[in-house]
Amino acid sequence: MKLSSLIGHVTEAYAEIASSRKPADHLIDLFFRSRKYLGSHDRRFIAETVYAMLRHRRRTEWMVSRADVQGNRHLLLCAATLLLERKVAPEVLDAEQLLPEGTVAALAALTECEPEGTAAAERMGLRYSFPDWMLERWFGSFGEEETESLCRSMNTPAPITLRVNTVRCSVDECMRSLKEEGIDSVRTEFSPVGLHIPKRLNVFQLETFRKGYFEVQDEGSQLLALLVDPKPRAKVVDACAGGGGKSLALAAIMKNRGEIFSLDIHEFRLEELKKRIRRAGIDTIRVRPVSEEESPEELQGAAEYVLVDAPCSGTGTIRRNPGMKWSVTPEMLRELHQKQVRILDQYSRCVAPGGTLVYATCSLMEEENAQVAEQFLAAHPEFEPLPPGARLQRYGLEALAGERFFRLMPNRHGTDGFFAAVFRRRP
Repeated sequence: MKLSSLIGHVTEAYAEIASSRKPADHLIDLFFRSRKYLGSHDRRFIAETVYAMLRHRRRTEWMVSRADVQGNRHLLLCAATLLLERKVAPEVLDAEQLLPEGTVAALAALTECEPEGTAAAERMGLRYSFPDWMLERWFGSFGEEETESLCRSMNTPAPITLRVNTVRCSVDECMRSLKEEGIDSVRTEFSPVGLHIPKRLNVFQLETFRKGYFEVQDEGSQLLALLVDPKPRAKVVDACAGGGGKSLALAAIMKNRGEIFSLDIHEFRLEELKKRIRRAGIDTIRVRPVSEEESPEELQGAAEYVLVDAPCSGTGTIRRNPGMKWSVTPEMLRELHQKQVRILDQYSRCVAPGGTLVYATCSLMEEENAQVAEQFLAAHPEFEPLPPGARLQRYGLEALAGERFFRLMPNRHGTDGFFAAVFRRRP
């Protein structure tokens, strides 16, 4: 497809995302389903460019404003993005004659310019395309130098990461199966069952996937399952199971022995989990929709392990979902904090005496992380904190954990951002 036509599809897809509150990946999927004539290379160019437009939105808006150029707004932002990412040379873009004469040159001249700002958050926000308020929060949590490193890492697209389903095969067997399909893979740095796929491809079309040999799961999410560390034959509650990625990982750790209750208020998500359970060859997961108000009565005080992977802002996944930079607000964080405290309180009742409770988010915001954990402990003297490093020791990963909490950072660990706190119910 010609570059001009590709750019037209990019601006059309971006316009749909910009005018909707639905997730970008869902809207991109719908966009491609309704345009089956697009080939794989065209789809890749369109998706990558749309995500780059979301990733660099503030910077490209500054470029368009500073260049003082006229034209279709989304087309100008697309051109600025292609130039900023060096995906298309200025002379090639100019030759398409999509924009008035001189526009491409004016935008190209600004790709090397450093945006100015009066405050540190504004300067960094313009440079890396993050909102000022978010950076100010991170300055308080991590400091300016660490925050800049974090911004750089979250502007880099995340790799494709797999969790090998050891119920079906070993890591080596999965790597061999992928190789037979012409796919190279490399082991992840921390997870003993993780693989990175260097090449961008649709892994769901692979025979290795159909056989249930792997699930797509970020390495950080795999490590959270290791942090729970359930023993075979235990009773486990996955309180906010969603699509069930962590339930499946827990089942593999338990060698497909025991009972896992995968609970969620959204029944449609659990329907997807049922398909994944069949493909994975898992017998131990019990899928159950629940009400938002209370945990199931029959599970009160019954579980040796409870995982509360709470609904959160998802700011730790910005490299996969760059639109979250602009959809998350301070007011949303306040509402989520209250919801997280309520859910943690609700499902703490399922923990048996001596049992383990793990609270986790994929957020980098203290309001959703340490503040929730500390508030829970203050209100529940029947629970005590456990050092997370001790639980990771048998995997040789104790150095990843802090004294009180478990944190993963994209810039330090190459994973999505995660937080976890581990508690024990006093006997």
